[in-house]
Amino acid sequence: MGSCLVAVFIGLILMQVHTNSECYQLDVKADRGTVVIFRRKADQASDCSVCTGEGSSQSCESELRLKGPAVATLNFNCTQPGDVYTVEINQDIDCASKACRNINPVHPDSTRFLNFTRTFTWDVKVQLTQMIQLDFPAPGMRQIKPSEQCLNKHTYTIITYQRSGPTTIGTFCRNGTVNRIQILYRGRVSLEVAKGTNLIPSDFKMSAGSETKALFEVDAKLPRGESSEDFFTPNYATGFFREYKIKWNFAIEPLHNFTVKYLDKTEPECERGAVSLDYFFEDTTVITRTLKEDPPVNKQGSFDVTLTSCDAKKNLAGLLLNFEVSVFRGGIPSLCTVDLQKEGLSLQIEKRNPQSYCEMKMNSVVQEKIVVPTGSKAELSFLDCTAEDLQLMATKTIDCSSGSECAVDGTALTIPTLDTCLPAPLHQFTWLLRVPDQGSVNLNSPLGNLHQSVPDRECDEKISLLVSENNDSNIGKFCFVGEGAIQKIQIIGNASITATPKTPKDLSQVNMPSLNAILNPQILKNTVCIVSPLVTRPTYLTTPNWPDGMMPSSSVKWLVAVPDDYQADIAFDVTKPKCDSGHAAVEIEPFMSQEPKPLSWNEDQKIPSTIIQQQSFYLNMYNCEPKSGKFAVLSKITLQKETKKILGIILGIVGALLLLLIIAIIAIWFVRKKKKPRANRSSIFMPKGQPFLPGNATFPKSRADNESHVYASIEDPMSYGGLLNKDQTMVDGDTGAWTNGHQVDTYHPFTGPTDPVPAVPESSLDRGDGRAGNQAYQPFLNPTSTFLPSRPRSPLISQSSLGFEDHRMAKNELNTFKGAGDLNPIRLSTDESRLQPQQDSDSDYFPEPEYEEATY
Repeated sequence: MGSCLVAVFIGLILMQVHTNSECYQLDVKADRGTVVIFRRKADQASDCSVCTGEGSSQSCESELRLKGPAVATLNFNCTQPGDVYTVEINQDIDCASKACRNINPVHPDSTRFLNFTRTFTWDVKVQLTQMIQLDFPAPGMRQIKPSEQCLNKHTYTIITYQRSGPTTIGTFCRNGTVNRIQILYRGRVSLEVAKGTNLIPSDFKMSAGSETKALFEVDAKLPRGESSEDFFTPNYATGFFREYKIKWNFAIEPLHNFTVKYLDKTEPECERGAVSLDYFFEDTTVITRTLKEDPPVNKQGSFDVTLTSCDAKKNLAGLLLNFEVSVFRGGIPSLCTVDLQKEGLSLQIEKRNPQSYCEMKMNSVVQEKIVVPTGSKAELSFLDCTAEDLQLMATKTIDCSSGSECAVDGTALTIPTLDTCLPAPLHQFTWLLRVPDQGSVNLNSPLGNLHQSVPDRECDEKISLLVSENNDSNIGKFCFVGEGAIQKIQIIGNASITATPKTPKDLSQVNMPSLNAILNPQILKNTVCIVSPLVTRPTYLTTPNWPDGMMPSSSVKWLVAVPDDYQADIAFDVTKPKCDSGHAAVEIEPFMSQEPKPLSWNEDQKIPSTIIQQQSFYLNMYNCEPKSGKFAVLSKITLQKETKKILGIILGIVGALLLLLIIAIIAIWFVRKKKKPRANRSSIFMPKGQPFLPGNATFPKSRADNESHVYASIEDPMSYGGLLNKDQTMVDGDTGAWTNGHQVDTYHPFTGPTDPVPAVPESSLDRGDGRAGNQAYQPFLNPTSTFLPSRPRSPLISQSSLGFEDHRMAKNELNTFKGAGDLNPIRLSTDESRLQPQQDSDSDYFPEPEYEEATY
């Protein structure tokens, strides 16, 4: 700031000092290609001037033009130069000598002239036959009368310069339907910002357009639904006198109709030519009208309007036209009357897709969202609305806040049937439960437990329920399943239950399981959920608003019932906050326990990975006033058989199995001892004399040391050597022969002394057939006289019996074994019992009997 001239008058009697208050100083910088102009307002006849320089070189003018690049310090000899001067910041853009495409406007020194009315101007020039194209992005521009002002104090003016002089195309504000304006050859775009208003930068783009014969061309895109927009001819304030073509292009949305209406018109007296309007439609139809004729009404589709003016007489009124284009929906709407005076319901209908052409009205007013309150009646209409375009929600309020008769107590929450005229299925239904102060409500299902939806096991049923408290805190999302863990939910104060289907079906057509709401007169401090964990799988519990945090200074409680012979393994996934006041805690409190203090962990303590509870318990969560972060907990409860009881059962089973095993081993040992096979008996040759029973006589010596196998003499026909297998191979170092795997001795004459044969008592067999005195050689037994007739299924007899015959022995003179196989006992006679040898019970085998010498 600086000081201006001070006039001082000194008199003999009185001295007066007139001080002109401090002047206004401003530093200005003009960029290259920019001209800054300080111009006095036309209605201001003030002596306020703008000065440059200092001292004797200072010059003051009513208008100052500063061409960049330049820097200057300006002084105004008035205190409020913004009331007297305006600032114009001008830029020249030459697109005639160079290519111009999508040039963004620049606002230099936009913040330095806040105390002035600022006008930013852009002068654009193209080839003589080209057009200057101005593109305005959404929300576009809106044309107004020259006398009107824009609400945001940002006013755009577009001027075209022709040989006949400048022509004002129009005055525009932001937020309209005009998205493009093209002007011929040379033009100016100006933006005027009122004093003390912060600049909203322009975002339009400038380019060199195509060739045309029109003076200017306006493109407008009218929005969906009902709307209207005004348009004006050039120089609307003074009238248009030259013969030019002016064109408007209107884009209309599908399923919409339009109507053109003349709001204000003045037809000039033409010296040359005539005024006409040509309407071009999408179906290539062209309608030509004069200003005296009515414009098109209730047409469909996009259209163009070309206005041809004439050379009017100067001393008369020029061409003036203000017309309106209104757009509205075509077609026949669907009507629906909704009466909610008795149902206690409220309806809400929203559009799923904002881009759809669905048009909704309530009581003849277009609505983007329809809300029909409780106890009202409304006339609804839907035009071009499909079921996929809309979302229908209903709410039922059950009030029990006052009075002894409570509608909540014992209420079964069911979904009513809505009017069939509604065009969309019921997507969501909400029950609002209002209870008395300090009251609570219990929620349970008579068909079974509820299941809380968690990431590992989300609700996959037809309907899910979102349960919320009065403070909009979501307790959780629940559904009806075969195996649920939530028996009951107790909510403090008012509550809301919202039912949503899994698929976009009509909720009113789905059979929802019954859910009961019961008033609880007991005053609770916390929201309580009664939980019976599942044995087959883990049970998950989440804090309210999970995975978001609990409400500040809120709490929740679960009563977890642990079955007998089970223990609960508890694990937590905790998101901890940083508390400003109080503590966020996880607490486990045994149910009906004598322990003085429960288990508790604050936000700054580490929770064990697994906590074991062997009885029912309370699981409590407390949130603090968080400074940062959130408090959210996911709890996992898994039931396991108790370890001590399981160990005792296992030990008892193992002991019983061991006892059975010992008994089995002893039994097998006795059975095997009784069934152990006896040694085979050798065949006995008795050539003559009385038969006798060898008994259990054994060789006192081994076969190699005794002479039991040495015979006194063998007749030539009975010689055994010739019957031996000649192909039998002799084992090295062995003096005997082998037949069918058995060793056979080689016999030779006996040359040693002999002893008399002892007398053998006559057997009953010999006495019976009279052969005692017969000394001739006979076989040992005559089968024809001694063997009994064969009989089937003869019982097995002892191998020590004389009647035992091994079928494996070949029918040869050596009685050698023919092959392996099972024994085949044959009963020889009825006197077998007398001929049986005595068995030594203390011996496990039968040694080979010792034979006495036989005499012939």
